[in-house]
Amino acid sequence: MPIRKVLVTGGAGFIGSHVADAYLERGDEVWIVDDLSSGRMENVPARAEFVEMDIRDPEVRTLFEDVRFDLVNHHAAQIDVRFSVADPAGDASINLMGLLNLTEAALDVGTQRMVFVSSGGVVYGEPEQIPTPESAPKLPLSPYGVTKLGGEYYLNYYRRIHGLEYVALRYSNVFGPRQDPHGEAGVVAIFCSRLLDERPLTVFGDGEQTRDYVYVGDVVAANMLASDTELTDGPGLDARAFNVGTGTGTSVLQLADVLEGIAGVSLPRNHEPARPGELRHSTLDSGLIRSKGWAPAFTLERGLQETYEYIANQRSRAQA
Repeated sequence: MPIRKVLVTGGAGFIGSHVADAYLERGDEVWIVDDLSSGRMENVPARAEFVEMDIRDPEVRTLFEDVRFDLVNHHAAQIDVRFSVADPAGDASINLMGLLNLTEAALDVGTQRMVFVSSGGVVYGEPEQIPTPESAPKLPLSPYGVTKLGGEYYLNYYRRIHGLEYVALRYSNVFGPRQDPHGEAGVVAIFCSRLLDERPLTVFGDGEQTRDYVYVGDVVAANMLASDTELTDGPGLDARAFNVGTGTGTSVLQLADVLEGIAGVSLPRNHEPARPGELRHSTLDSGLIRSKGWAPAFTLERGLQETYEYIANQRSRAQA
């Protein structure tokens, strides 16, 4: 396959760094743009060119002119729902103005395709149909969800009017090695850390709320497919959007049970009041991307085992 010049924004982060690894393994040349606000230098692959930069920086245009990227994989984002509620303008500045800065730069140099990370967990709101297909109504309940959906609308405009190809990947709840245990979206990493400390797990509400947990290795495979697959034309957002999930909902209590079994401990649980605005159930129907040849390779148990062992090994090295 031809070698491409690939830009991965947010490539020092949890998912973006794994995606950058995969492009390098394919044989592509990879550049990473990350402002390190949440990403970490130790996640950056050694063979990637790293540029510390905010995606809203005007110098992004200069980078595009110098390198002339064939493909942009856009993972950099503000992902904290609570932050978006507290500061909608700040959320929109990163998630919309940052995207527009990248998109205009890509148009200027003839970039062939953008892979955009959307969110299957928030763009549908509280869906009536579970598992939820791409065609379900888009009714986000947070400013973060609005900006992710807005990003898809912007990219659809650029495709229809300017011919810029794109694919939107609507992730479910991604977990795996390198996930930040202090992040708002990292319940698996948080639980793993607490179990290693032998501290009780905190469960919000009754713990019966469900999420579709998908392992990061399977998400990377979806990104590789989205980067290379032949695209079909069609009206609306859903013609270029793929849900990425397992189709199976797992409750917080079930997740805690499986992780306690892996850790070999059983601890009391702290129950806190349900968080306002939290979705009750979110599970994705990924039939469209499955029809392209993608399927999860990791069971929930195997993915959780890999994640727990990674966090445990990281701790052992840090203490050595």
